Amino acid sequence: MPFDYLDLPWRETHPELCHWLDAQSLDTLQKYKENPRCLADAIAAYLPDTKKMLALCAINSADSSDADIPCDNHLATGIPGRKWEQISAFNRVMPMSSGDHWLEWCAGKGYLGRVISASRQARVTSLEWQSALCQDGQDYADKQGLPMHFVQGDAFASDSELLVRDCDHAIALHACGDLHVTLLQHSVSAKPKSVSVSPCCYHLIRDSHYQALSSSGKQSPLVLSRHDLKLPLQETVTAGQTVKNKRFVEVSFRLGFDCLQRALGVSDHYLPVPNVQKSLLNEGFEAFCLWAAKQKNIVLPDDVDFTHYLKRGESRFLTVEKMETVRTLFRRPLEMWLVLDKAMYMSENGFDVDIYTFCARELTPRNILIQAIRKG
Repeated sequence: MPFDYLDLPWRETHPELCHWLDAQSLDTLQKYKENPRCLADAIAAYLPDTKKMLALCAINSADSSDADIPCDNHLATGIPGRKWEQISAFNRVMPMSSGDHWLEWCAGKGYLGRVISASRQARVTSLEWQSALCQDGQDYADKQGLPMHFVQGDAFASDSELLVRDCDHAIALHACGDLHVTLLQHSVSAKPKSVSVSPCCYHLIRDSHYQALSSSGKQSPLVLSRHDLKLPLQETVTAGQTVKNKRFVEVSFRLGFDCLQRALGVSDHYLPVPNVQKSLLNEGFEAFCLWAAKQKNIVLPDDVDFTHYLKRGESRFLTVEKMETVRTLFRRPLEMWLVLDKAMYMSENGFDVDIYTFCARELTPRNILIQAIRKG
């Protein structure tokens, strides 16, 4: 947890790596974070296994269906542009011989389901927890004459398995944590013809640690906490300079306040504060500290040198970026470990399984697709 450390934690174990990190500018570190393979080349002398580790993460892009799948732009009504592109890409790589009845798992307003239904003339059942989203989705489907039926229900409830049992092909685009795990488990017992899952938010689990699914995963000594499972999600596509500047200000403010609370003897560890309205950041570091102190019931003395602690926060920002740069190398490998555990689980239970990317990383870093087709 980089925010917990006042300096690089590898000074004794990897001094050469730390010396290399100390020589990098913020701009250079950012470029390395955006290109893990270049980063692996740059630090191969200090962490020689990283190049091999990243090479093991290479997977093929999914082939688009041979059939022409029209995807009318009018279906994009209400869908943010990037999400529409993700849905279109996901739809293009779905197999054509998946049957007439599809199940859209954790459907929201049924954006994916409407595209599947319209482009493939398929019947779609859309399972969603929030009744308002079900109503919005059903209203749209009815107006467009799409054969979609929304079911308001809990994906974790036992009844949800009946929906899986009744479908030919179950799909989930960016279903979080235990939600996509539950779909895979239901698919093993309910035996649909096929299931397609793009996992997301691996840390949103009910247990304190990840529960492996496959036999090999269960035998692994790797123990992953919820915090560990957040690591893959911290990979982002290239951000604009304005976003980078805002992040520098907010993170520096948080780290500067953390230095202040440590000096006051509140805690020896990083003290997180709640999400802040971005407008407060425009009022300066002192205003932020007064707000943060109030959130944590801390009484600040009258003689706080806010300029001093802001400088310390800005200095720690660079230290955090050095740690985050190294952590970049482990994000995709950890995600692949989690994906392979799920793929092997399906393979052990009667499915032919492939793992693909369904879109470019620039569209979404969560671009992995687990495609499982029941044998026979």
